[in-house]
Amino acid sequence: MSFTTDPEALDPDALRRAAHRFGTPFYLTDLAQLTVAADEVRAAFPDPWIRQYSVKANDVPAIIAAVAGHGFGANVVSRGEWRAASRAGIPNGEISLEGVGKTEADLLAAAVAARDARPLRWVAVESPEEAGALAAIVRELRPGTSQDVLYRLNPDVAPETLPGLAVGAGSSKFGMNETELAAAVEAGGGAHGALRPRGIHVHVGSQLGAVDAWRDGVRRALAVTALWRGSIGSFDTLDVGGGFPVFPIGEPAPGPGRFARELPALLAAIPVDRRPTRLAIEPGRFLVARAGWLAASVLHARDRGGRQVVLDAGMTELIRPALYGARHAIVALTSLGRVCDEVLGGAARSADPSVAPTRVEGPICESTDSLGVHDLPPLRRGDLVVIADAGAYAASQSSAYNGRPRPAQILLETNGTLRVGRRRAQAWPGGRR
Repeated sequence: MSFTTDPEALDPDALRRAAHRFGTPFYLTDLAQLTVAADEVRAAFPDPWIRQYSVKANDVPAIIAAVAGHGFGANVVSRGEWRAASRAGIPNGEISLEGVGKTEADLLAAAVAARDARPLRWVAVESPEEAGALAAIVRELRPGTSQDVLYRLNPDVAPETLPGLAVGAGSSKFGMNETELAAAVEAGGGAHGALRPRGIHVHVGSQLGAVDAWRDGVRRALAVTALWRGSIGSFDTLDVGGGFPVFPIGEPAPGPGRFARELPALLAAIPVDRRPTRLAIEPGRFLVARAGWLAASVLHARDRGGRQVVLDAGMTELIRPALYGARHAIVALTSLGRVCDEVLGGAARSADPSVAPTRVEGPICESTDSLGVHDLPPLRRGDLVVIADAGAYAASQSSAYNGRPRPAQILLETNGTLRVGRRRAQAWPGGRR
């Protein structure tokens, strides 16, 4: 089991207070739980490891700032995420830009920052064409300037995860094979061009259920790093990506420490003078998922051959269940208008005869907007429920589909106080913010 703290330890009164104060739906992040996750990553990958937070997991600046406070920089995939990291107070020197979809404007922004002596930590190059485009922009802006880059390697492995999360598979759109990588180094000007080669970036996949593919991917990345380090002195960095899983409580999952234990043997297999001298990690989901909750109210309670409820939160606030069948635990904070005595205690809940399988649906005009079947007590309109493990890929993937305002992000401080991290988007005229 990777996580040392049970998410059911959260005081439900904090969620009820937040619901009363801010209305539903809203996201709540428990900063104490975020600290637990950050400490676990830091223990597995201590200094001098470079630790970057993958902003796509949750791009709310207040959340980025909270993670940064635990010794993390930011890994971004667009100018939008870059702007969010900057608003969170992270300087360019602690921000890395990667992603398969970098536009000319993204590349120009990176080159301008380098020209103005406030360069990003590095740019991770995805193709020879991207390397050539970035190099041309850097040369045009100021001849003699250089931008540090890593080259994203496609490790061609079989990650132990869902097909849609297996970005390290050979057929995926991400990264380069070794031939393409060599062409990218040349397109950037080689050892002394507009792009300064600093090393390899590799990311095997998300929600990894085992370490095997990750180990194989890192082994291949180390071999490529060693090869180039022999001819380019600045080639000194290996970024091993992220992918640490967050599974429902009770399901075994390898934690950061389990992944880290693979590294000494992998490094020992490389000659000392060919080993990278800088190592980086870039977790996202693991840092924020378990700390986050999505609170919702019941709109409808029906009998459809069994219990069914419709909530005021769904795929616009948490798209993962509709997107690829992800399952998030749902628990009731109130039942038939009364506070639940046993809100988050699984054993007590299952022994309650009033608890029954309930199909939970979202409010969106799409039949795929369903959150699955969950054991819940009787519910009626106005009852409050919360959806667990919603700190990652919920707020950052939220949408305004059906004209819905994006929810507020609330932070639960370690002293129990509530703070607004992001206000609810403006509703229609006459509506509530």
